Amino acid sequence: MSLQVFIDGAVGTTGLEIRDRLAARAEIGLMVLPEERRRDDAARAEALNDADVVILCLPDDAARAAVAMIANDRTRVIDASTAHRIAPGWRYGFPELEPGLREDLATARRVANPGCYPTGFLALVRPLVRAGLLPADWPVAVNAVSGYSGGGKAMIAAYEDPNAPDATDSAFRSYALGLDHKHLGEMRVHAGLTRLPIFAPAVAPTYRGMLVEVPLPLAALPGTPTPGAVRAALEEAYAGSPVVRVVAEAESAALKGLTIERCADTDRLDLFAFASPDGAQVRLVAALDNLGKGAAGAAVQTLNIMAGVDETTGLRL
Repeated sequence: MSLQVFIDGAVGTTGLEIRDRLAARAEIGLMVLPEERRRDDAARAEALNDADVVILCLPDDAARAAVAMIANDRTRVIDASTAHRIAPGWRYGFPELEPGLREDLATARRVANPGCYPTGFLALVRPLVRAGLLPADWPVAVNAVSGYSGGGKAMIAAYEDPNAPDATDSAFRSYALGLDHKHLGEMRVHAGLTRLPIFAPAVAPTYRGMLVEVPLPLAALPGTPTPGAVRAALEEAYAGSPVVRVVAEAESAALKGLTIERCADTDRLDLFAFASPDGAQVRLVAALDNLGKGAAGAAVQTLNIMAGVDETTGLRL
């Protein structure tokens, strides 16, 4: 018998990407509501309660409402919104982030899918905090740039439709200038930091892809950790991971630059540690697809773990 999966919000950007990854899998049955019933709460409630696993690709308030419609203790939920990422009782769907988390996800009933920016940030920062190389109260700064698909339908229209209300031909646009991005709480909590990072996100005129960068002044950190210690902490954290790769020092050194599309159209996450010649500074960089490991790929990876199959099944690595 196949695992019955209902994607609530399957016509949105992330929902469509998830559906594409699951469509050809014989062990998964995709439950689909006809177009005329897609906004019918009674039909949605029936599907939500009939499914083995529900994947929510909805705005925050709608995601909370959907969870409230589930009236049984059998249906399991993966929520791709920001509604439950630091909510009590929800597991965080980043299996590589903490020792034992993959095992927790295998039996979890409620899982919050990570945000795209936090995925890159946490992959770089959490191992260093856990290893004691980066103090929990350090004023961490993070710069990041995403493809415009990360902004959903409105932003996609702004970049692709000259008649859209917010149409733009900007080559590069920084935003969240008030230092109040909605991912900040998620980044602080799951990194184990005691203060919010300074987050400077931007959008580039490419559909998908993402670079997340955390510069660290090693010479100013307590204990003056070396670039080698930083790299070793990252390599230990992701040793054996089929999805997250710490790019080798020699390969990194040969690069002349990194493009935002390095991991576009994949579900993998590449991590880099670039050091200054004197070892006093490092630039930590995560490359991912905002719609891959940053959204749909992460949800499918978690679904695989919950279903007890190889976690890379259906992923684009």
